[in-house]
Amino acid sequence: MTDPASPPRTVYYTATSLDGFIATTDHSLDWLLSRRADQDGPMGTTAFMAAAGAIVMGANTYQWLLDNQSAQPWPYDIPTWVCTHREFAPRTDGDVRFTREPVELVHQAMTEAAAGKNRWIVGGGELAGQFADHGLLDEVIVSIAPVTLGAGAPLLPRRTELQVTEVAHNGEFACARYTVVAPDE
Repeated sequence: MTDPASPPRTVYYTATSLDGFIATTDHSLDWLLSRRADQDGPMGTTAFMAAAGAIVMGANTYQWLLDNQSAQPWPYDIPTWVCTHREFAPRTDGDVRFTREPVELVHQAMTEAAAGKNRWIVGGGELAGQFADHGLLDEVIVSIAPVTLGAGAPLLPRRTELQVTEVAHNGEFACARYTVVAPDE
């Protein structure tokens, strides 16, 4: 587990199929939602969410939430940025900020809003890759589901050097924590 005394980090926390896809070609997460995991277990969401102070996601992730959880209130009580070029209706049930700003500016705003807590990149992989491209991604935490999809949205669609720092088993998932290795290391 990350040391609570360590400085806040920007973390891509997600789940993937064994063959490296975070969603099917039609953006479905059915393969994931049928899986069992202990939210309080190793690398579970309870501890992760308690350490998060701001969220960023792409338009496809946000659209999935709209399509699949529209009858429920906004699930997060911390500021959320949605990086998009689409037009979405404003939300009244949560702090959701739509932006076309470059990730460097989004990261700066997230850092201020997070007030010393971690910044969570929900998805997708391309967005996490943009943060990595600018040296703004510190850690990747991934839960690997025992299923292959054959195609879909890739976990992280570019070369990124990582160092494994923790491995665990949680429900049906193999979980791994990686630190992003800076290019000069």
